[in-house]
Amino acid sequence: MIVVLGILIVFRPLTSLALLGVYLGLSAIVAGVLDFAGAEGSRWRRALAAGWVVGGIALLIWLGRDIDNLPPTLGVLLMLAGLASLGQAVSRGRFSQRILSATWGGSQIVFGILALTWPDVTVLVVAVVFGVRTIVFGAALLVRGGTALAAVGRSSAETTKRAASRARRVWADVGRIALSMLLVATAAGGWLLSDWLEAGAPVVDSFYNPPSEVPADHGRIIRTDAYTGRAPQGAEVRRILYTTQDALGRPAVGSAMVIAPAEPPEQGLQPVVVWNHGTTGVARGCAPSLSDGTATQWAIPGLDEAIARGWIVVAPDYSGQGAPGIFPYLIGEGEARSALDAALALRELPRLHPMSRIAVWGHSQGGHAALWTSQIAAEYAPRLTVVGTAAIAPAADPVALAEELSQSDAGALLSVLVSWVLVPYADTYPEIDLDDYVTPGARTIVREMTARCLSEPGVMVSALTALGVSEDRPLYSGDLTSGTLGRRLAQNVPTGPWTAPLFIAWGAEDEVIPPSSQRDFVDKLCEAGQPLRATEYPDRIHQDVLQPSSPLVPVLLRWTELRFTPATTDIDSCTR
Repeated sequence: MIVVLGILIVFRPLTSLALLGVYLGLSAIVAGVLDFAGAEGSRWRRALAAGWVVGGIALLIWLGRDIDNLPPTLGVLLMLAGLASLGQAVSRGRFSQRILSATWGGSQIVFGILALTWPDVTVLVVAVVFGVRTIVFGAALLVRGGTALAAVGRSSAETTKRAASRARRVWADVGRIALSMLLVATAAGGWLLSDWLEAGAPVVDSFYNPPSEVPADHGRIIRTDAYTGRAPQGAEVRRILYTTQDALGRPAVGSAMVIAPAEPPEQGLQPVVVWNHGTTGVARGCAPSLSDGTATQWAIPGLDEAIARGWIVVAPDYSGQGAPGIFPYLIGEGEARSALDAALALRELPRLHPMSRIAVWGHSQGGHAALWTSQIAAEYAPRLTVVGTAAIAPAADPVALAEELSQSDAGALLSVLVSWVLVPYADTYPEIDLDDYVTPGARTIVREMTARCLSEPGVMVSALTALGVSEDRPLYSGDLTSGTLGRRLAQNVPTGPWTAPLFIAWGAEDEVIPPSSQRDFVDKLCEAGQPLRATEYPDRIHQDVLQPSSPLVPVLLRWTELRFTPATTDIDSCTR
């Protein structure tokens, strides 16, 4: 029965949280009872066995439907089992038996610790480890029982065949040592994997922590520092920390990269391009200014050519990335204020001569941010004049995106993306309750997903965890476009007005933002009489459309150059 329970846990760990709780609870109770019966008067072993029984009862009665509490409970039970095995290692027995008990105990303790430190992955992984432990325990009982039955059926003469007995003991010793080596390798692999995942996560250094006293106005420099990543040829890159406002107008702090010609012009003002980056995650460590390659033409389209033209490119992280705060993922005013204040802060940097006329670029989430930046610029930052906005594959309609993410066949990475939308909205708007959209008890997993960045290995942990939740027990419940969340998503659809021309571009094979939604967005703008240029690029996917080889790049540069020419009147209508 224990082996069957273990197999069910291993192969169907998250088919149903209720069944998982039943599987785990029953296996813990049975294992605890048998350990208690075999303790042979040892008080501490009986106490540990009693702990297993209590834990199993708790899983059956209370924790089975609450996935948040499964990882710590599994962790504690595995550590109890590990202590019991270590106790067996110091008791009497053959050398190979002691080695196996010690390695088995140490392995369970290692996975118990991982269960407490990596709650999202351990909901799935430690449940499987727990199931394997249950199978091994049941198999050991089968072997022990089979040996006892065989002993009963053997004659006294047969039991005296010492040569055969010695051979069996040798093979048993070899098997125990081999299993011990496998356990050590498994535990070491799990520990090294956790270290690798930790090492792959970006580290937020002290530059991003604001002092207790900062300037009262938004768009003011707090501090500057050199950027340690790769820089374009002939360019100087620095990081800035500056004051801004969040989506609700409260004081906040933002960070950005400033990429400018190493030799600024001796006279005249420099055009400014504000680059709004696409989705990288919603945690502080996901800030592009923390990465090595985000000041290159592979991350910002046409960057080398922009520097050669003498332009300044400022690339905000938005508030909540790098600097502390709530990241405004697809929250228009939060994104836009961070972008505009980064442009305002340029005025305080030495050796730069920025124009008050700015062009705004953005890709994906950054396209949404770019549209909002231009929409609120006149009111929020009247000292700046937006001459044009280029939105590349923009996530212009958060409601439509939420509808797509709500589909039942959404993949694992899309499940992570749902958390990146849902959690910032719930943290920003107090009327949005996370529990209205998250399956009961799954809040820990959803919150842990928001701690991962798109570029780090740990995001695959979150994706695999989401994949492990089957259709009959998803992480999310309800419609993301309904209720207070739906109303707030609709409020964050950019609607203009835009006083300067727009350039909308996307790939015809975009796998993230459906090209049909881009066409619908352009149709609405054209019907409203918005001056724009719209271009769909054949055979280009979401990210590929802005790479250096893309035909978009020279068009974008030429279009922007014309925007900085005061006499330009080439766009006064909808051009497709």
